[in-house]
Amino acid sequence: MQESQIDWTFLVMAAPFLAAFVAPLLKRLLGSGASWILAAAPAAMFVYFLGLIAPVASGSVIANGFAWAPSLQINFSYRLDGLSLLFALLVSGIGTFILIYAGAYLKGHAHQGRFFSFILLFMGAMQGLVLADDFMTLFVFWELTSITSFLLIGFDHTREAARRAALQALVITAGGGLCLLAGLLMMTGLVGVHSMTEAIALGSSFAENPYYLPVLILLLGGAFTKSAQFPFHSWLANAMEAPTPVSAYLHSATMVKAGVYLLLRVHPFMGETVPWMTILPLFGGATLLAGTLLALRQTDLKLILAYTTVASLGLLVMLTGTSNETAILGALVYLLAHSLFKGGLFMMAGSVDHEAGTRDLRELGGLGLKMPVTFLSGLVLAWAMGGLFVTLGFFAKEAMYEGLLHGEGTTPVTLGVAVVGNGLMFAAAFAVGLLPFIGKRPENLSGAHEGPIGLWIGPLVLACLSVAGIVFAAFTQEALIGPTLAAVAGARPHPDLSYAIHVNEAFAASCVTWAIGILALLALRPVRRGLAASLDAIGWGPDRGFDQLVNGLTNGSAAVTRFIQNGDLERYLSITFTVLALALIVPLVVFGEWPHVPETFALAPHEWAVMGLAAVGLVAVIVAENRLTAIVSLGIQGFAVALIYMLFGAPDLSFTQFMVETLSVVILALVMTRLSLMTADRRNYFQRAKDGTIALACGIGTAALLIAVTNQPFDSRLSDFFAEHSRTIAHGRNIVNVIIVDFRGLDTLGEIAVVMITGLAILALLRFPAPWRPTRAVEEEK
Repeated sequence: MQESQIDWTFLVMAAPFLAAFVAPLLKRLLGSGASWILAAAPAAMFVYFLGLIAPVASGSVIANGFAWAPSLQINFSYRLDGLSLLFALLVSGIGTFILIYAGAYLKGHAHQGRFFSFILLFMGAMQGLVLADDFMTLFVFWELTSITSFLLIGFDHTREAARRAALQALVITAGGGLCLLAGLLMMTGLVGVHSMTEAIALGSSFAENPYYLPVLILLLGGAFTKSAQFPFHSWLANAMEAPTPVSAYLHSATMVKAGVYLLLRVHPFMGETVPWMTILPLFGGATLLAGTLLALRQTDLKLILAYTTVASLGLLVMLTGTSNETAILGALVYLLAHSLFKGGLFMMAGSVDHEAGTRDLRELGGLGLKMPVTFLSGLVLAWAMGGLFVTLGFFAKEAMYEGLLHGEGTTPVTLGVAVVGNGLMFAAAFAVGLLPFIGKRPENLSGAHEGPIGLWIGPLVLACLSVAGIVFAAFTQEALIGPTLAAVAGARPHPDLSYAIHVNEAFAASCVTWAIGILALLALRPVRRGLAASLDAIGWGPDRGFDQLVNGLTNGSAAVTRFIQNGDLERYLSITFTVLALALIVPLVVFGEWPHVPETFALAPHEWAVMGLAAVGLVAVIVAENRLTAIVSLGIQGFAVALIYMLFGAPDLSFTQFMVETLSVVILALVMTRLSLMTADRRNYFQRAKDGTIALACGIGTAALLIAVTNQPFDSRLSDFFAEHSRTIAHGRNIVNVIIVDFRGLDTLGEIAVVMITGLAILALLRFPAPWRPTRAVEEEK
């Protein structure tokens, strides 16, 4: 039975990617109706995960994998416990309705098939992320969510705003992904764990590890950017440039929850420490307040919801940072409730926009009778978001207040931030779910009507689940929240999940929350004007800062390029050989490795003759009156080297050197005749001194390095290996040829490639038209 589950789990992980592959074809064959067929894939995944509730609720952890890169100890592995199962159910369940919704919302769109592929790839990436156990598997899926979200946010690529939003999301989340990678590599290389299962086994002992703090900061960098914590929150609101189905999925069950998932996943071995309980509440609380204030500033329904998502993510991070079991219980119930009401509200807002032609709150009103199902769904979803009775949101709020009031690791400031933030979210929820449907209907909305079933089935079902989750509290507690809390808190708690009202301090905090929300809703317009004036007075913000950062990097790189790549070949060569000389000489001097130069050289007469020949060639190059003569004289150096090879018993190398040097002289001379160059070197004294100094430094550095190497005791292991195996392994008698062709075949291939590229460049030069000849006026000027 276990083997069957493992096989099916891998198939379920692959299902979204397989569906993405066939999505364009199905769209071409069935039109927008293909969305119902494609929705069968996440629906089947949801049913499969439902079947795993019983073993996971009993305390089992379903895990398996296979070797992906054995030499690097990387496995493709998954881990199914309460936390990953809850997320998998949300990803697949809400994803089912998102696909159905997209079929109706984007009906007639020219690229709907492409959109289906992108959204299914996004679904597969998020599902792989929450199921992954191995660190590198987790990172691959983590980055895949960034890439697929980039494609979805920039789906309407003809608009500059969509392209900018996609780029901003990719830059911020991918930058955080690099932090995550560094943290995971530290866990692997320095701590010695390769998977979440191994890390969880460390428990609280990891807090005593000297690498705890740098790993924590790096992992928080990944989590905070992914879950849009202040000051990285601006990308999430700008992501509203994506089509509404993307917004609904992104904000409810997928990428923005990835950072929260990571924090909950690492809590068993990284939580309950002073840095954890300081950094997370601080950033989470700031994000909660910033998100709610920015939400009330907006008039666009999607932007209001987007900023409340920022606020909700801040609330989840703040509660997770308390490491308080009751507060974390509230966070988990709120996570479930938020996924339901936020996905539904986004789809509801899209339906209003689709049917009324606008989502500007100032232009909406009186749509209740025109769109009754949408109105009912929006009202219930706003009720849940406001934390009112008989919804999951109500219990989540009560639990988090209970934990913040009486739990360890909390302060009155944290409670106050939660109460104010929840109150302002209450106002934002009813601004979206209620105000568009009541009051006087503008004349331009007279044609608005209820949309097709694909537009309202998702919000209606999610609204019902927001209530059913607390009505059937026993199932929610035993099947979903209890196992998830066990995975996060590291123990098996017994949460008292119910819709009962307990008149206590937590309920009093709830009453204060509702009072703040009602007052803010009634005074929404003056509050909006006040916030707008305040934000305009502040001016600068992270969103503008992102543009300034990108512009600064672009201008800075352009300036560096203009300085380094200015088109002056002489400067290129000077910089290159200066760096070479420094790289040769500085290490020898700094580390005291400068070699002892022999006072005398024991050379035979014929060896002195070869050295003299090289010296003659050097003098000929220096005193040459034109470049052509210098090039021919330069060949003398190469011939002298070839003679040295021959004298020391390497005739094959000598022959190669003769051929290369001859060809080099001929090709260089041929190229020089095709280029318009001055016949003689007209550099001034300073230029000659500079170039001569660089040349001498390179020569001295090379000679010193070679002398230092030859002064070391000869290690014959490599030579012995080649001598021993050239015949038995490579079947060759000539050891040099065997080394070049077999043992170092890739080096030889690279050298051949360099020669080929050089030949192509020379061919391009030879195909130039006849060189330009200067006029008499130019000659006289010279």
